[in-house]
Amino acid sequence: MARAGLTTERLVRAGAELADEAGFEQVTVSALARRFDVKVASLYSHVRNSHDLKSGIALLALEELADRAADALAGRAGKDALTAFANAYREYAREHPGRYEAARYRLDPETAAASAGGRHAEMTRAILRGYDLAEPDQTHAVRLLGSVFQGYVTLESAGGFSHSAPDSEESWTRILDGLDTLLRGWPAP
Repeated sequence: MARAGLTTERLVRAGAELADEAGFEQVTVSALARRFDVKVASLYSHVRNSHDLKSGIALLALEELADRAADALAGRAGKDALTAFANAYREYAREHPGRYEAARYRLDPETAAASAGGRHAEMTRAILRGYDLAEPDQTHAVRLLGSVFQGYVTLESAGGFSHSAPDSEESWTRILDGLDTLLRGWPAP
């Protein structure tokens, strides 16, 4: 019988908090059981295993991040939209490092298709409509933006830019300026 008060949603949220505190790799069913001071077996009626728990955290993170990005994009276009979108991702990663890492967790195709991941791609494509990119260039640009945002945030969070000038905020602004310039003058095939 399930312990009173424990639900899948509560466990996923607690797992997300643990991920932010200790790192996504530290999230296991055992660690969560210790957090709730229960036996591991009592959690198995809510999550099948650590992969199931991590998938739940990934889905939560994707949803939170999509909501935040959508709020940031509302009413914006062009460079303003690009900057708001990029900043939403970077700020989320700073506030929720473990959840941000969880958002990159490999989901099975069916789960991924039902996740908020599609909203992220739609929002990126909406930004790119302001730059008048047609396919397949739009797909190339989606991949470029994802790579730049992900790479920068990952390196910055690991302290990769903290040992030299200029400061990472200045670089971030210049990179977004450069992306805007690139997207406005996207090279012909």
